[in-house]
Amino acid sequence: MTDNKRLLLDTSDHVLRITINRPEKRNALSMGLLDELGAALNAHRNASVKCALLTGAGDRAFAAGGDLKELDAIRSEPAAREMSERGHAALDAIRYFPVPVIGALNGLALGGGAELAMACDIRIAAAHAELGLIQAQLNVTTAWGGGIDLINAVGNSAALAILCSGRRIDAQEALRLCLYEAVCPENHDFSAFTESFLQGYLSKSINVLHSYKAAAAARRKRLHDELTETARQGFVTAWIDDDHWDAAAKALKK
Repeated sequence: MTDNKRLLLDTSDHVLRITINRPEKRNALSMGLLDELGAALNAHRNASVKCALLTGAGDRAFAAGGDLKELDAIRSEPAAREMSERGHAALDAIRYFPVPVIGALNGLALGGGAELAMACDIRIAAAHAELGLIQAQLNVTTAWGGGIDLINAVGNSAALAILCSGRRIDAQEALRLCLYEAVCPENHDFSAFTESFLQGYLSKSINVLHSYKAAAAARRKRLHDELTETARQGFVTAWIDDDHWDAAAKALKK
């Protein structure tokens, strides 16, 4: 395993394992970390792995949002657009990785962290792992394609209700909505649960995994190609509006 401080990487047993390593910050997503994540995935596109596993360090948070202090400095329309494009590119490395990417949600996935989770092909979760595309609480919209991924996963009506409410979804509801494929029982070891889940993929031919991922990714890409500019312009407009900054200021005080 290599330690890049903010990101831990391991390629063994036909799995690319990536761990976000900022537990003291609840694995908040800085733009630099997102760049590293995208670069790590792109560097392993030709590796002989059958799947990738993305998780967070500790047991509190998968990724509890973007780094608010860093994002607070982004005030202009061009800077907001650049931030959206940069984060979306990093998450595209997950969406279009050649084999399935499994998000192992060890804790909260909120805001940008929920977008990161939704970029994964499949999600499994600890019993306490809530998923929250809570951007509407800050009077802004999803920046990195997470809203489009939610539409892809649950359809227009359910996605619109979730996004507009900005509410957090507990593990059992996420399982019912098929946002989670499996939830670890309470008081069970999540690492052992994750390794057991992986066996269903590792037992398959890499050709099978490549083929099914290619088909799923092609469908997803068509939706992103169709909706990204509309979503991005809506994000930029909301981001530079005073309603957003008033809500963000209150969040930073907390």
